Amino acid sequence: MKKSIAIVQTSAVSSAELKALCEEIMPEVTVYQIIDDSLIKEVNANGGPTYGVKRRMYNYFRQAESLGVDAILNQCSSVGEVADAIKPFVSVPVVKVDEAMAEKAVSLGKKIAVVATVPTTVGPSVRLVEQKAKELGKEIEIETHLVKDAMMILIEKGDVETHNKMVLGEVEAAAETCDVVVLAQGSMTVLLPLLGHIQKPVLTSPRLGVERVKEVLGI
Repeated sequence: MKKSIAIVQTSAVSSAELKALCEEIMPEVTVYQIIDDSLIKEVNANGGPTYGVKRRMYNYFRQAESLGVDAILNQCSSVGEVADAIKPFVSVPVVKVDEAMAEKAVSLGKKIAVVATVPTTVGPSVRLVEQKAKELGKEIEIETHLVKDAMMILIEKGDVETHNKMVLGEVEAAAETCDVVVLAQGSMTVLLPLLGHIQKPVLTSPRLGVERVKEVLGI
């Protein structure tokens, strides 16, 4: 029987990229997308997930389950801990898009930089890396870099060039002092063509996240 997944997304910023990655990495899998951009707006306005965000996320995960999917992919790092809390209440595997990236970062180095463009992503991303380090029995040091206003410039103004310039400068600075750089949001993959000169590993989540879903599906 053909397998299927649902991607629960707090905005459409990564929608096309995730769909394309699924078609490339696991073309035989049917992909449903559940997108509610009110989620990330409410998270950002309140400094983190509200009761309303958690309730809507729960409903979306249950709706995904009702589709008969074989796995659910949570797209947004800012609500990764909400996805963790919902896991026990659904009967299908839940994969966080950034989990595989955090594991890889811990395996590659001791001093890890987390670069983000949204304040609400920093805490969950740092805690996820710390959790993976604990699971792997490894001591690490985390350095955080928040590029304020870059996401707003990208999403609200559509100014990719300014966004990239702002974030790239922070990535370059992080690479000078750290063993590996983690780009905390999937939207930051727009930087990939610009990173060839950076000698340290720079990790993004979408491809690694989809590859993890494929592993979970056993295909």
